[in-house]
Amino acid sequence: MTRAIPWITSNSSIFPDLSTALTDPNGLLAFGDDLSPQRIYQAYQNGIFPWFSDGEPVMWWSPDPRGIINISQLTINKTLKKVLKRETFTVTLNKDFNQVIALCADAPFRQEETWIVDPMIAAYKLLHDQGRAHSIEVWHNEQLVGGLYGVAVNGYFSGESMFYKESNASKIALVYLANLLKSIKVEFIDCQMLNPFLAGMGCIEVSRQQFLKQQSLAKTINPPIEFWQTRQLLLD
Repeated sequence: MTRAIPWITSNSSIFPDLSTALTDPNGLLAFGDDLSPQRIYQAYQNGIFPWFSDGEPVMWWSPDPRGIINISQLTINKTLKKVLKRETFTVTLNKDFNQVIALCADAPFRQEETWIVDPMIAAYKLLHDQGRAHSIEVWHNEQLVGGLYGVAVNGYFSGESMFYKESNASKIALVYLANLLKSIKVEFIDCQMLNPFLAGMGCIEVSRQQFLKQQSLAKTINPPIEFWQTRQLLLD
């Protein structure tokens, strides 16, 4: 039996209940034409994220199961430990969000069509200007060689994408993000959907119910005002 998928517009006040999301494709909750920063932030507050390609309507997702990394279970293999110990990279927070999202959109290792299309880039730049989207940058010889970006709702951080130009650079960004969030007692990072790279870093799948429970707890954590200020990051 087919089921109609709701259409979200700028006049729609709320998203559909997450229990109405499809199982195939996994997590498709709604279509829409509203990709405003306000709508995107409302989505993340409710465990929903946008994901679509050029020529498609905005699609809103809440997959079940959900990919997360429990920070206490982040996997740092021997090679990565050696790279971190050498300290050949400098890592910063929110120093160049625009370049990070542009490089994520054009990552050379990505074989499938990018979902980081121009309207998404514009919307997330506005979210960054509002202090809601953040980037981690990895530098080598003053060149940006890796990084990631995502959206934060208090202590809840949902990673969107990452890139690397040098081996291990995106992994370093993830390690520093985990260390940053751990400093305010955040216990997990939302990875949205599991893939082989994330699995290698300790990403697991949990039920939507378990994810929402962990998200609810993370949202009660209020970072200090200066937490997301632009600065160099150091590991504990």
